Amino acid sequence: DLNRSLDYYQRVIGFRAIEKTRSTAVLGAQLDDTPLVELIERAGATPVPRRGRLGLFHYAILLPDRAALGRFVTHLGEIGEYTGMSDHRVSEAIYLSDPDGLGIEVYADRPRESWRVERGLLAMTTEPLDVQGLVQAGRGAPWTGAPPDTRIGHVHLHVSDLGTAASFYHEGLGLDKVTLQYPGALFMSAGGYHHHLGTNTWAAGAAKPNEDDARLLEWTVQLPEHGDVDAAARSLTSRGYVVEREGDDAVSIDPWGTRVRITTR
Repeated sequence: DLNRSLDYYQRVIGFRAIEKTRSTAVLGAQLDDTPLVELIERAGATPVPRRGRLGLFHYAILLPDRAALGRFVTHLGEIGEYTGMSDHRVSEAIYLSDPDGLGIEVYADRPRESWRVERGLLAMTTEPLDVQGLVQAGRGAPWTGAPPDTRIGHVHLHVSDLGTAASFYHEGLGLDKVTLQYPGALFMSAGGYHHHLGTNTWAAGAAKPNEDDARLLEWTVQLPEHGDVDAAARSLTSRGYVVEREGDDAVSIDPWGTRVRITTR
């Protein structure tokens, strides 16, 4: 239900509709025309079950700083929205579900110079969030919606096998493995980031989504140059994955049915 979802994404998340048709909406931050999320209506789509399904676990909205996240937390309290909360050392995160049960993380990174490597591993964990400290970081300023420079920080997927996930996304697409000690999970990134992609087997036994399920239809990896897109396409193809070209973009489908678009746009 597009109108139901638009209400949620505007009222709770603080996005605004950059473009809208009868069945689609492109959403972005306030005072920023960068498209972040596109909603496509499928009337009567089956919501995500509590145990999840293969495909999207959550996508993560990266706010520009801790003060913005503090204002967001205060806003959620004022409207009575239920959330999960975690401190991951490299970041502080809030977890929500949209009206179709699709997972959303809203987070802010700690400064990269504060990230620690312990015994050769990036120190990242799941601990209780200092909510009071986060609220204080907002300095009492009102939440006026997602601020400019809000971006999609990462995507996290339920998969059935981590080796297959590594074959497609690490060996094929070319993301680096990030060695984090999370049972049943593999994290990947570019440029030393803590993760641009998470994969996990925590929805063991779950089914792939079908056409009538609420799901992630496609996510986008934006690379610096056209040559990078061509190289990623060649790498995926060389490992047996089908890649289609749509203009300058390369589009492939991962082993669990999620399309990934590789682009410079």
